[in-house]
This record gives sequence, structure tokens and C-alpha cells, in this order.
Amino acid sequence: MEIRTGLHLGDCEQILKGLPDDSVDLIFTSPPYADQRKNTYGGIHPDNYVEWFLPITKELLRVLKPSGTFVLNIKEKVVNGERSTYVLELILEMKKQGWLWTEEFIWHKKNCYPGKWPNRFRDAWERLLQFNKDKKFNMYQEEVMVPVGDWAKTRLKNLSDTDKSRDESKVGSGFGKNISNWLGREMVYPTNVVHLATECSNKNHSAAFPEGLPEWFIRLFTKPGDMVLDPFMGSGTTNMVAQRMMRNSVGIEILPEYYEEVSSWTHLL
Repeated sequence: MEIRTGLHLGDCEQILKGLPDDSVDLIFTSPPYADQRKNTYGGIHPDNYVEWFLPITKELLRVLKPSGTFVLNIKEKVVNGERSTYVLELILEMKKQGWLWTEEFIWHKKNCYPGKWPNRFRDAWERLLQFNKDKKFNMYQEEVMVPVGDWAKTRLKNLSDTDKSRDESKVGSGFGKNISNWLGREMVYPTNVVHLATECSNKNHSAAFPEGLPEWFIRLFTKPGDMVLDPFMGSGTTNMVAQRMMRNSVGIEILPEYYEEVSSWTHLL
């Protein structure tokens, strides 16, 4: 059975059960954070978050291809002056389900709003947790390469003898370097920190993220024609970007008003 592209209105756990096994190349989503978006999604208490989310991740594990990737945008909240541990607890329970916690990316919010708290500073980043079901997965690193940067102009100008060979790490880690490998290169692989402003064109959702966020991961983990799934579609940013990038996509949303809004501009119905 082939997966049907389109938008689906309803509870994501139930709708996911209707999708075939091993049918999705990339899952990119940002579910309601614990005790947040109460006015729109009701909010889930941190103590209940893992129990609520695990049945969903079980279905996501089933529908993801062995070569696919799941990227989860999530952030712990502060409860009574300290960070909640529900995200860490979720990671551990997902590993028991069979997920591999492969990587953690950081979304650096370049224009986070000022604020003042008695015991902490303002949040300027969010987690993007990468999960896989197999150690060998599709990853198109060349699609997200960045300019080598100004450091190369001075660092590569006068190379020492040790820079021209793979010398032993000074900290004894066993990982050496060969700086001369970067001579003449204009593009290099990026870090695992994604620098993006929080501003987006969609102002009708309580927590819409910028288009550049799903776009970066769609480039990294898929190719044209692949299937992208967002089980918490919201304002439809992931689906809109996937369409623009010539990917197939499926979006699931529980709130009729968001579903209808996305339906008004998408051709997926």
C-alpha cells in the first residue's frame, strides 16, 4: 500500500495507524511543549508528557523508513525555578522503543526577545533531536554546505609541518587533524548549530517556526520526490516548504481552524 499524500484532520496517533509501514523519509515536527499552548492545544503537564507522547512515537517508528530520519523540535520548560526533565525522560523511553538518538542540533534564535528573570537568562535556543531506526540512513551533507569562512585566510596562509599531516591530538583523544586538507576549498560542512531568526510569515499560529528551519533539514535528509511527514502540522510550514522543494508531504492537525487555513492554500487535498 502506498502512502497517500495530503492533509488529515484528527488525532495524529489514530491517523498514523492508517499509514503504511516504512513509508516516510523524513518526520519533522514540533509538538505542543509541556504546559504550553494551553489556549490552543490544552497543554500537557510535564509529569504526563512522556506517557502522552510514547504511543505517537511508536507509530512514527513504524511508518519511518529504515533509511529515514525523525527530527523533533522541543524544549524543556522551567518548573518552580528549575528545568523540567521531561525531554530527557522522553529520549530514554524512545531508546527503549527502538529509536537511535543519533544527533542533537541546536536552533539558535538570532533575534530572541529580551527579558529578565531572577535566576536565569532568556532562552536563545531550542533542541532539534535527531532519531533514526537504523545506523545507516540517508544524509545529503553536500546540500547544506557553507562558505569556509574568513578564518581560512589567515589560518591557511602559513602552514606548519604538523598542519600538513594527520598529527596526534594534543589531548590524547586519538583524533588528529590535517589542516592542509582545507587549502583551496570554498565550501565546508556546517556545524550542528542552525542560526535562524524566529520571525516567520505566518502570524496566525501560536508557535509557528521560520520556513528556513524545516527547509534546512529537508535538504539534509531528503531528495525531490521523497515523503515528508509532520504529525503536528499547525500552520503547515513544513508541508508548504516540502511542496516548494518538490517533496511529497503528509500533514496531520487536530484543530479544525488550522486544518482549514492550511487547506485554503495547499494543493494536497
